[in-house]
Amino acid sequence: MKRHLAAILAADVVGYSRLMEQDEAGTFARLRALRTELFEPQIARHHGRIFKVMGDGLLAEFLSVVDAVACAVALQSGLAARNLGIDDGRRIDVRVGINLDDVIAEGDDRHGEGVNIAARLQELAEPGGIAVSRTVAEHVERKLQVRFEGRGKHQLKNIAEPVYVYRIRSPARADTGCGLPREAASLPTRPAVAVLAFDNMSGDPAQQYFSDGITEDIITALSRVKWFLVIARNSSFTYRDRSVDVKQVARELGVHYVLEGSVRKAGERVRITGQLIQADTGAHIWADRFDGELSDVFDLQDQITASVVAAIEPSLRRAEIDRARRKPTERLDAHDWYLRALPPFYTLTREGVDEAIALLDRAIGIDPHFALAKALAARCHAWRDPLGWATAPAERATAVRLGREALREGADDPSVLWMVGFAMWQLRVDFDGALELYDRSLALNPNCPQALTLRGWALATTGRLDEATAALSSALRLSPFDPETFFTMSALGWTCLMAERFDEALEWTSRALRARPTFAPALRFHAVALAEVGRLNEARDAVARLLVLEPGLTASSLRRRAPVPDARLMGIYLEGLRRAGLPD
Repeated sequence: MKRHLAAILAADVVGYSRLMEQDEAGTFARLRALRTELFEPQIARHHGRIFKVMGDGLLAEFLSVVDAVACAVALQSGLAARNLGIDDGRRIDVRVGINLDDVIAEGDDRHGEGVNIAARLQELAEPGGIAVSRTVAEHVERKLQVRFEGRGKHQLKNIAEPVYVYRIRSPARADTGCGLPREAASLPTRPAVAVLAFDNMSGDPAQQYFSDGITEDIITALSRVKWFLVIARNSSFTYRDRSVDVKQVARELGVHYVLEGSVRKAGERVRITGQLIQADTGAHIWADRFDGELSDVFDLQDQITASVVAAIEPSLRRAEIDRARRKPTERLDAHDWYLRALPPFYTLTREGVDEAIALLDRAIGIDPHFALAKALAARCHAWRDPLGWATAPAERATAVRLGREALREGADDPSVLWMVGFAMWQLRVDFDGALELYDRSLALNPNCPQALTLRGWALATTGRLDEATAALSSALRLSPFDPETFFTMSALGWTCLMAERFDEALEWTSRALRARPTFAPALRFHAVALAEVGRLNEARDAVARLLVLEPGLTASSLRRRAPVPDARLMGIYLEGLRRAGLPD
């Protein structure tokens, strides 16, 4: 049984039985003319192949999903032109569905779930319309002048998992009066990355499997991060063993960034180098090397993959934030507004979080289905409530609403899951549910330092201190230069406090405060640690600085708002703060 990746186009005539009943001979003749004069030439012109013809439809295979979508647009445009002047009772409208997935090849025929999903998608399209899966939308965005509108998740017949569906509106059809409404929202523009096959520098062709394995693992792991697009292996591996120009690769694959690297083996030692290049400028935005022992090849591949992915994501995020900052305001799309919201949010000051909320409102206004923007907005509002910044009782409800909407629209995005989990935990809405969201996020992307940090903090506040330490240490090891490492260090400070390892707690809180002097939770933990080691004057100084950040803070007010479900741990924490001089 042979499998390969393919884009499947399914087309079906609307109201076929009615048309045949009204005029069997005429309908048959018009359908045959459409197939020979429009469908067959357009599919061939777009490098496709018809592999099945039914009385009322057909199935075609394309090796390029971009070609498949371009063909569908051309078909619907040509059909709309042919229908001009024909009365509604005789006009032939077609629905089209497109899916990108593995298919089973049996001679010239194609089978499997990839084909079935395409057929089910066309049933969801409007007459004269095109419905596609999320995978198709992600691969095609910005490569064609088409617009996508999210239609939510649908449970397709005989398909186990729900499929997120988009419909297409293209400029070619905008002037015909047919097709999708003009208010269709653009799919958020996301950066795209191509991972080229890592070069085997060992001088041993037998080691090519290891180089390919590393590359494939990195592609798979990066694909779990939903806020950027990763080009499929079948496309990026076509450049293997060729001397290529990065700008040419980027142009041909339609990507912003290219990751390339090499693998060199010497005895039982192996060295992997990697570099991430911004295609339009040729600038290196990340480069590093990783050394290891070949005693356990698969374990080494896992370690290297985790390290590379954890380093690349924050580097990409910084590069994209810089790009969005330079972009003129009138040209910003929803994703740009989201990126612009990140730097002020990272300050975790009242002014910064307020600015982030305003920028995220712009993003959501452009794309009401932008789950990641809603999740970050929920996270922003969740920060404001426990720190006493919320100005209206409804703000808590706003955070919960945004979080629930984000989950409905982005339940398969690991970043959405941990952000909403944070909001639920911070607002004390559902501790168990938040922990479940962290676990689901890590199941989708095990190399996510933020999810590991939040899971570690949650475990630490429920008394599972050893598990918390393991999760937090993994997060710090994965992403030591992430802009939110102070958050992880603060959580380690809390964990050490609760384990009565006060010197270690002091070390972690000191590091957190060096990274972010205005982070109030770190300053609270620092004051407790100082009091516990007998440095009471310094503890009182820390509380004085804390009261500048949080005027009116008392032990009683903190008890009401701090997300610590374990009453015993909360008591230890508050007693330490009282000893440091915090008013009751």
